[in-house]
Amino acid sequence: MATILNIETSSSVCSVALTSDGTVLEHHENSDGQQHAVLLAPYVESLLKYVRTRELTLDAVAVSVGPGSYTGLRIGLSHAKGLAYGLKVPLIGVPTLKLIAVQAMFAHFFEDDDVVLVPMIDARRMEVYTAAYDMALNPVMDAQAMILDEHSLDALLEQHDRVVLAGDGAEKAMNVIKHPRAMFIGGIKPVAVDMMALAEKAYREGQFIDVAYSTPLYLKEYQAGKPSKKVLQ
Repeated sequence: MATILNIETSSSVCSVALTSDGTVLEHHENSDGQQHAVLLAPYVESLLKYVRTRELTLDAVAVSVGPGSYTGLRIGLSHAKGLAYGLKVPLIGVPTLKLIAVQAMFAHFFEDDDVVLVPMIDARRMEVYTAAYDMALNPVMDAQAMILDEHSLDALLEQHDRVVLAGDGAEKAMNVIKHPRAMFIGGIKPVAVDMMALAEKAYREGQFIDVAYSTPLYLKEYQAGKPSKKVLQ
C-alpha cells in the first residue's frame, strides 16, 4: 500500500490529493483561475499535516508534468521536486494527456469494441495538445501540438470503431471535426484526485522521474506576449 501526495497544476484548476491504496484521504481544489502560486503551498501543507497527525508514511510525490499551462506546470513541478527531495521520497511524473484519457474512461461506458481515447488540451486559436491511447492506455498516437481542421484525425477515424475526444480542446474540435465515429466529451479538467490510478501504477512499477533534472512536457516553446506600446512609453 502506497500513500502518495498528488499535485495537478497544468490548467486553471489548482488541486492536490492525498491517496492511499485506491482511496482519497484528503484533497483540495480551486477552479477560480490561475492562483497556483498562492494556493499550492497551503494545500500541500494541509495534506502533510494529515500525514503527520495520523502517523502515516508518505511513499511518493506525484505531479502532472504536462502539457498545459507553462506557468502552472513550472509551479507544480518545482514544488513537487522540493517535496520529494526534502522528504527523501521518489517523484512520479503523470502525463496530463493520459490523465484526461483516464478521466474519460472512468466517466463513460463505451459499447464499441475498438475505442481510441484522444485527450485534447486547448492551446489557443485552433491548436490543441493531443495524443491517442487505446483502452489499455497504450499509445496509439504520440503527444503533439496539432492544428485542428476537418481532416486532423482522419487516420484514427478510418481505423477504429469509435474515437473519443475529451477535454477542453475537444470542445473546440467539435466545431471542426464532423464524423459519425467521433464522440466528444467536454467539461473535463485534469485534477489531482484522478491521478491516483496512474500514480499508484507508476509506484508499483518503479517508474520515477529525476528529482533534479526532470522538466515539464511543454510540446512547444514558450512564446511571451509583446508588451503594449503604453508600457514601452
